[in-house]
Amino acid sequence: MKAEIGVIGLGVMGSNIALNIADHGYRVAVFNHRVERVHRFLADATDKQRFTGCESYAALAQTLATPRIVLMMVTAGSVVDLVIEQIRPHLQPGDVLIDGGNSFYEDTERRLVGLREHGIHYVGMGISGGEEGARHGPSLMPGGDPEAWPLIREIFQAIAARAEDGEPCCRWVGNGGAGHYVKMVHNGIEYGDMQLIAEAWDLMYRGLGLTMDRLAEIFERWNDGVLSSYLIEITAEILRVRDPDGSPRVLNILDAAGQKGTGRWTVIEALQLGIPLTLIGEAVFARALSARRDERLLAAERLADDDPLPAFEGDTDSAVAAIHDALYAAKIISYAQGFMQMREASRAHDWDLAFGDIALLWRAGCIIRSRFLNDIKAAYDRNPQLRSLLLDDFFARALQQADAGWRKTLGMAIRQRIPLPATGSALAFYDGYRSKRLPANLLQAQRDYFGAHTYRRIDQPEHRFHTHWSGDGHEEALDD
Repeated sequence: MKAEIGVIGLGVMGSNIALNIADHGYRVAVFNHRVERVHRFLADATDKQRFTGCESYAALAQTLATPRIVLMMVTAGSVVDLVIEQIRPHLQPGDVLIDGGNSFYEDTERRLVGLREHGIHYVGMGISGGEEGARHGPSLMPGGDPEAWPLIREIFQAIAARAEDGEPCCRWVGNGGAGHYVKMVHNGIEYGDMQLIAEAWDLMYRGLGLTMDRLAEIFERWNDGVLSSYLIEITAEILRVRDPDGSPRVLNILDAAGQKGTGRWTVIEALQLGIPLTLIGEAVFARALSARRDERLLAAERLADDDPLPAFEGDTDSAVAAIHDALYAAKIISYAQGFMQMREASRAHDWDLAFGDIALLWRAGCIIRSRFLNDIKAAYDRNPQLRSLLLDDFFARALQQADAGWRKTLGMAIRQRIPLPATGSALAFYDGYRSKRLPANLLQAQRDYFGAHTYRRIDQPEHRFHTHWSGDGHEEALDD
């Protein structure tokens, strides 16, 4: 009997997703360029009858029913191109090739065009949820050649995570590189969420002086409210783990964060599109700053304050409530910026992204899964053309209610000398976004002064003007 899908790459993610597919009743052909991994995988599999091990690309193709469906679970970058080069001669027009890694969306679009010339349907599918998600139900974000979707829909909706209402967290995202682009923004938002949670924890630990057990209780309580999410849940669990000497494990972990690149890609793409993705940008830069640990240790000595860190004075419960509100408000800003970026990318690439459906994809299986995503879906249900989440009544009210606690939190952090770059940038964006006037008029005057870049007047916006600033100061109108 022919296999219904092939999986190339038997690392942690590839192995788990192959097992997941088999659990749902499909026959799976597996291949890895290191053949011993195929043998080890088959030896460990409990339901061996659902797997066929292959020792070459040719054998993989021969084992599959037509049209062939092949899922690549390999490292993003040149490895994907190498695998495509080696599998393509064994595929036929009408077959489907899927990249399940974290590829850059422009690479996906390039590969799609190249394979289309051979009649092969190419899909770039973002997968979120890590090892556990791959094994028991990930969030899947497929995009690419739309003719592939009817051929792969059944399999991937079967293995995807299910939201509380039973809907699979797998829908067609859009053409071209849309699937990998949405996954990229998902990861950027993930950076923001993680940084915001770390800042809240740091302020409560170092600023308020709370014990790790008390902090774990606070995060557990927060997980029952509007902040309910996977990241809040695991933070509470992390804070309870102890080393053999009884010290909190988290305090013994080196404070130098790593990153694999998707956060940086998100920020770079935001710059290309002119999107003020300030919070996620700060989250990426915070990781970069943490990685300069040796330099920070020198600066801690050289730039040390003469005055000791002031002790917190005030009501702890009130302070914790304020930090909760600041975290919630900043989270709203982070998602608003992320969806703003996807909206502009959708327009620029003609993807026609369905933002409410994207929120549905992230409700289960993925790292940023949270109750909050239902509110985003509801906002786009109310207005599919919504320009920003901040313009939705629900989120506007939430920000207004959190405003006082947000500002109180940042005041505490400044007094305690504890940096909150993401939380602070979120408030600056919020105040700027709702400001009727920003100081960009002075920037335009400066640009015109040193570079004759011209400007537009409030009373005559249809014309450009230039002032002879260093001369007699007269202003002249210029034709567009």
